[in-house]
Amino acid sequence: MVLLLGWLARIAFWLLAFALSLSLCVWWVLSSSIPDYSEALKVAGISAPVEIVRDGAGVPHVFAQTDEDVFFGLGIAQAQDRLWQMTMLRRTAQGRLSEIFGSRTLPVDELMRRLDIHALAVASVEAQDAWTRRALEAYAAGVNAWLVQVGAGARGRGAPEFWLFGAGVEPWRPSDSIAIGKLMALRLTGHLRDEVLRARLAAVLPEARRRDLFPDMTDDGKTAAFNVPALFDAPTTRNAAAAGSGIRHSLAALHGAEGASNAWAAAPHRSAAGATLLANDPHLELTAPSIWHLARLELASGGVIGGTIPGMPVVLTGRSDHVAWGLTHAYADDQDIFLEKLNPEDPEEVLAPDGWKRLESRDAVIEVKDSAPVTVTLRWSDNGPLLPGSVFDLESVVPPGHVAALAWTALDAADTSAQAMTRLMRARNVDEALAAGEGFVAPAQNLVVADPREIALKVIGAIPRRSARSGTRGQIPTPGWQPEGRWLGILPYATNPEVRHPSDGIVASTKNRTTGRAFPLHVSHRWGDTQRVRRLRRLMESRKVHTRESFVDAQLDAVSVAARTLLPLVGRDLRVAGEAAERGTTGRLRRDALDLLAGWNGEMSEHAPEPLIYAAWMQRLHGRLVRDELGPLADGFPNPRPIFIERVFRNVEGAGAWCDDVQTEGLETCSEIARLSLEDALLWIRETREGPLESLRWGDAHQAVHRHPVLGENRWLARFVNIRHPSSGGDHTLLRARTVGAGPEPFLSENGAGYRGVYDLSDPESSVFVISTGQSGHPLSPHYEDLGKLWRRGEYVPMTLNPNLARIGSVGTTWLLPEK
Repeated sequence: MVLLLGWLARIAFWLLAFALSLSLCVWWVLSSSIPDYSEALKVAGISAPVEIVRDGAGVPHVFAQTDEDVFFGLGIAQAQDRLWQMTMLRRTAQGRLSEIFGSRTLPVDELMRRLDIHALAVASVEAQDAWTRRALEAYAAGVNAWLVQVGAGARGRGAPEFWLFGAGVEPWRPSDSIAIGKLMALRLTGHLRDEVLRARLAAVLPEARRRDLFPDMTDDGKTAAFNVPALFDAPTTRNAAAAGSGIRHSLAALHGAEGASNAWAAAPHRSAAGATLLANDPHLELTAPSIWHLARLELASGGVIGGTIPGMPVVLTGRSDHVAWGLTHAYADDQDIFLEKLNPEDPEEVLAPDGWKRLESRDAVIEVKDSAPVTVTLRWSDNGPLLPGSVFDLESVVPPGHVAALAWTALDAADTSAQAMTRLMRARNVDEALAAGEGFVAPAQNLVVADPREIALKVIGAIPRRSARSGTRGQIPTPGWQPEGRWLGILPYATNPEVRHPSDGIVASTKNRTTGRAFPLHVSHRWGDTQRVRRLRRLMESRKVHTRESFVDAQLDAVSVAARTLLPLVGRDLRVAGEAAERGTTGRLRRDALDLLAGWNGEMSEHAPEPLIYAAWMQRLHGRLVRDELGPLADGFPNPRPIFIERVFRNVEGAGAWCDDVQTEGLETCSEIARLSLEDALLWIRETREGPLESLRWGDAHQAVHRHPVLGENRWLARFVNIRHPSSGGDHTLLRARTVGAGPEPFLSENGAGYRGVYDLSDPESSVFVISTGQSGHPLSPHYEDLGKLWRRGEYVPMTLNPNLARIGSVGTTWLLPEK
């Protein structure tokens, strides 16, 4: 027995030693791709030495003798930190994900090929001015120089993911950067989806009830009062109310992620220091690593620092020595679906205003891992590329004998958005910054800009010009053969909404309405915010002058105007002072919840119980209001809409009718639905949370989730690559984190302010910024989530343009030396 135990001990020891050795080997292999920030590299393609200083946060500060060499250095720095992310963004835009992931990404590749984003980006390179082309070429050369280093040295293939998927990295091209910009435009626009949803709602709801769900359907208050199928001789192929989601899940990362963003600025007379202030926190999908990468470039025109997107050599939000700028999505109505009637005798022809016209077409071959290649025939009408019915539920609104074509401003072969941003980076004042925006195409943005003496807001980007005779107004799919429905070009840049010299000294955008212009000169049929802007105005008006700190406080403000508005309305008939209820009963639990909410100020603090009770109640209430009328269509409204609930409980235009459950014989009142919804919410809380209501914490349910786009769904790897933080705020607060709205964890947040920046032009060196993860995309790097810890606490890092300050606190300096 002693001998047996001895052998067992030896075996256990050697097994443990083997496991430890294997772990160390795996760690060594994977960590070999973490770049050394303190080394000298001999590279081809630069005219003189380039210095890349990494400050304490890992932010690269690039110094060189020419602008081209600066962009070369940025290419090296971004490839060091985010090579896998850049590769995936490029593959997505090219429609080549299936080469490494197999058939599960084939729907995404098919869509990208049909949109032809990559070919349009290639064509757009020649449309850029000479300075921008040189910048794109130098950046591409820098990325490729790093690929040479990876291939020549023991650098772990450049990123640990390449060990798992074995995909090589092709040389970077200038068109790849433009293609990523177009991909971001696709992620930020949602009008195609809205047109389908409106058309499907038209089949089941009267006009007044559609207006409850889309109160901003038009700037002049008018809506289309007819059903799409009524335009044609035959009904659609699928019932509009029962249609499924197609491949929505596969495309979720591409479409409808517009979220919300904030940007505002104060004029000198509203600033305590006597110069302008500007704040910006653009909201996108939260990922690990963040879509944002911080960088500083020392150009001939001066220093520029701020947030970039890996693969794109432009600072999208930040400051220079002269100006500061920020962006929010403008919600411009930049997409229309056109229903093309096929020739029954020749399906390669569609009806045009002057008769049948042949479609343009070509074949594209998609390579699929472990499967045969798939050939897709790409077709275009005059209105745009044809899309299959399987995407975005198009088959639910396209009648037999018809196909859908997409008109979209980003489908421009002369897209000069990159040129506009490079000119913005070099602008010396507000006038030059606004002039730079004229070349911006898509996605349309609200540009908030400031120089030391002036602030301004301008919508930049292409806005389609439509005919006043259009029958659909672009709200729902439009017959493609009707000339009055077709686009007439692009509205002049000078007509885009603009605010300069505001009387109150403040310009702001929370994706709220920027103009009241009526169709066809409208900007949008819907807007991204009606709540946060009210809170921002209150905060701006609460002080005569502002400081950097007050702007930071506003970015982190978690007070919900929606909660303050809705709770008195929804709960007005439920709370009875001194109501008796036995402990442990539903009535007692309801009374305790109402008592907590009665004393709550609407702050969505992660440490408080009231936000969870409120959020769960509104979610259940919203579901009870819409589910019976809409059925599966209710999935298109996963999150409560405050304006909708307010219209219902104020009975605006008869909206109180939503309270009646049409599937029952009785007539339910709004008070009954409010009570039942609260009880539903409390039952869910009791089933999913422990302890009394007072012990609940919003942050336990409301967590900002940064998922690795590829590895994050693997339950074993997720704990190493995903990042989760308890988070304050909610769907309708300035500190906004949009919740998923469905599933077992409905209050997880997957869309938020991945970048925050506050710029003080009275003392530019006191400006600050932060991103929600870290600079590195390598899970084993100390810079993978270091900034995320600051972001979670509402802290920032300095964004200095002082070379000495950057060098003093640096964690390393990379020198690039000419090869010859």
